[in-house]
Amino acid sequence: MPRWRSRCIGMVDTLKKMAFCYILFSSSINRFYIGSCQDLNFRYKNHLDKTYPNSYTAKADDWVIFYSLEVDNITTAIRIERHIKRMKSRKYILELKESSELGLSLMTKYSI
Repeated sequence: MPRWRSRCIGMVDTLKKMAFCYILFSSSINRFYIGSCQDLNFRYKNHLDKTYPNSYTAKADDWVIFYSLEVDNITTAIRIERHIKRMKSRKYILELKESSELGLSLMTKYSI
């Protein structure tokens, strides 16, 4: 198999993996963090371990997973993340956690 073809297949496989849009909350700074990733447990551990010392989540030690939404691929997760960030609303984030219909509507709207 040509080298370029194996790279393309690898890229397609990456797009097919399940992904997450997630929201973390820190009670010490009373702030939310919105992100997306393909491996939520690994990414959450990175936040807690302060793998990236200059990142926003390095400001606090008490981050908890407030909300997560599993979707079909990383592109959809990123689109949902951007939508939530554009809303710039604590009220919207709280409604998202309370209403499963809201999460489903985001999945429908932003799925590729």
